[in-house]
Amino acid sequence: MFRLQLDDQSTDGCRILCLGAHADDIEIGCGGTILRLLRAYPNADVCWVVFSAPGIRRREARNSADGFLAACRKKIVLVKNFRESFFPFRGEAIKDCFEDIKTRFSPDLILTHYRHDLHQDHRVISEFTWNTFRKHLILEYEIPKYDGDLGTPNTFVSLDADICKEKVAHLFRYFTTQRNKQWFTEDLFLSLLRLRGIEANSSTKYAEAFYCRKWVL
Repeated sequence: MFRLQLDDQSTDGCRILCLGAHADDIEIGCGGTILRLLRAYPNADVCWVVFSAPGIRRREARNSADGFLAACRKKIVLVKNFRESFFPFRGEAIKDCFEDIKTRFSPDLILTHYRHDLHQDHRVISEFTWNTFRKHLILEYEIPKYDGDLGTPNTFVSLDADICKEKVAHLFRYFTTQRNKQWFTEDLFLSLLRLRGIEANSSTKYAEAFYCRKWVL
């Protein structure tokens, strides 16, 4: 059984599967947690999958993943080209992709989208995560957006201020096409981290939040 240990550096191996519907989803939803995990598990193996990243967004997604995972022992970065906003109508092909991932990588921890996310692409990725990986620790991350679908998460990862700053700096360094978006701002990302830090009573003041449907003790 995988023991998730974040307080001290571990010599154990750790295999992490990161799933995102679009370029920057993983970084926004759980980037701080990944940075903390890689500090705790310097010998981690990571499989990082982005399902839709057209045009220049493909290069952004890959460069970002390479930058984020520079310290991990081994990485697999997959960037797919499924049509954005049409995931519910591409279910068979996306499921085939999940089955291929399962044969290539056996994770200890999976980071994926929240099942009740109001973006249809996000929900499809969450549904196939649970459909494909049935005996794994799965944490569902949140994405702030116009839909106003932030809920009441039940799992929190405390983050030091330097990790939060590194996460935000990373977003602005690699996702230049998003800088003109009204929502893509430093204060948005930091405010959500601060809010979840309050809810978690984090001694560091900041946290990322997740939904955990099943945790076997």
